[in-house]
Amino acid sequence: MRARSVRIPVVVLASGLALAACAQGSGGNGGTGGGDEGGASFDSEAELSGELEIMGFGLGDDVAESRYAVAEEALGDGVDITLVEGALDIQQFLTAVASGDAPDVIYAARDQIGTFASRGAIIPLAECIEGEGIEIDNYREHAVEQVTFADEVYGIPEFNSIQITMANADLLSAAGLSVEDVNGSDWEAITAANEALMVNDGSLSVIGYDSKLPEFLPLWARSNGVDLISEDGRTAQINDPAVVEALEFALGIYETQGGFGAVKALRDAADAFGAENQFASGVLGAMPMEQWYINVLNDVSPDAPLTFDTLRDKEGETIAFAGGSAWAVTEGAANPEAACRFARAMTELDTWTAAAENRIALREAEGGTFTGILTGRSDADEAIREMVPSTGDEKWDSAIEAMYEANENSFAYPASAADNEFKTAWNDAVNRVLNGQEEPQAALDRAQEEAQSALDQAWAEWDEE
Repeated sequence: MRARSVRIPVVVLASGLALAACAQGSGGNGGTGGGDEGGASFDSEAELSGELEIMGFGLGDDVAESRYAVAEEALGDGVDITLVEGALDIQQFLTAVASGDAPDVIYAARDQIGTFASRGAIIPLAECIEGEGIEIDNYREHAVEQVTFADEVYGIPEFNSIQITMANADLLSAAGLSVEDVNGSDWEAITAANEALMVNDGSLSVIGYDSKLPEFLPLWARSNGVDLISEDGRTAQINDPAVVEALEFALGIYETQGGFGAVKALRDAADAFGAENQFASGVLGAMPMEQWYINVLNDVSPDAPLTFDTLRDKEGETIAFAGGSAWAVTEGAANPEAACRFARAMTELDTWTAAAENRIALREAEGGTFTGILTGRSDADEAIREMVPSTGDEKWDSAIEAMYEANENSFAYPASAADNEFKTAWNDAVNRVLNGQEEPQAALDRAQEEAQSALDQAWAEWDEE
């Protein structure tokens, strides 16, 4: 195992000053530049003490609150927790690491882990996993792959986010269509359905189909037989002809409706989390969407005319692009032992099932339906699936079935030394296209150059050490 120094990119502080830091590996609990776990002693039976600072996590719902309570108990009374709530601020985190004031554990998107690992901002977790008895083999394979960099696991996966097809059944029926026409298996069918479902009498009043750019470009590319990055995470494939074709298709869906601006304005005007959401109010025909929206729709508009299916590739096979978060222990953590136990406790099988039981009770008290939770663990997903009751309503049962089928057929990109730069490159490219600044080919060519340059530099720095 190679020792590594912390490599922090230039970041701009709020004061406008630039900080270019290259912190040296520290001794003690922090380890040496992310190369090892710094002599920390991980033992699931050890009594812990001291302070634990957590960054990037919030107690925004019952599932978070329930699991956090379990983790607090697992740490014991000797650990004093400081929770810095809110989404992880990458700049704030890297600055904290560079200045020697890092939190102990962070809650980060899994597609950020490679960047953090390559820069020495987080530490590998082999000893943590062994000492705390984390059952890493029970976590979903693609989730673990997303947090595995240079053959070392750097994060403990949590939650899984996938997509399914959601549609307004009444609008489909009125147009002589079914959900199969908009499930992704036939792009010509989607184009025709979009034209049949949309309403534009001078201004767009009903979105026919929302192809969900920029964020769902990886889905359309995979449907067309290609990924945006190679399996080893070293080669960008952003301007592959199949990606260009996918972007042109998804863009065409918007152009038919008056352009992305018109669709986005109507999308943003909808009360997405309220009873008058876009499906309940009849202003959206169909779209792919993350599975957590099933629970929202079931809660706020259970009687809306909805129909569901998985999202399918051109061969008719179910696909979903998996995302999610992970817990990572930081370089320089003052209390890596508590950080590791916290990560274990937050993601244990029993923690997830307890959270599911709590949500079931809450939904029953509200007169609602429990629609499931996707966890990042195969065994937890299986256990919770058994806890999901039949709703007695075909549309909700089909939604739940589609969610779990998609979860079993999802894919993810590998961890890379330049995760963040790679994602920024293709996202920016799609946004330039949507804003009319560039054509798809030119935008993706530019993104390819930007992403490959970042990948080459980041991997070269890693490989030479």
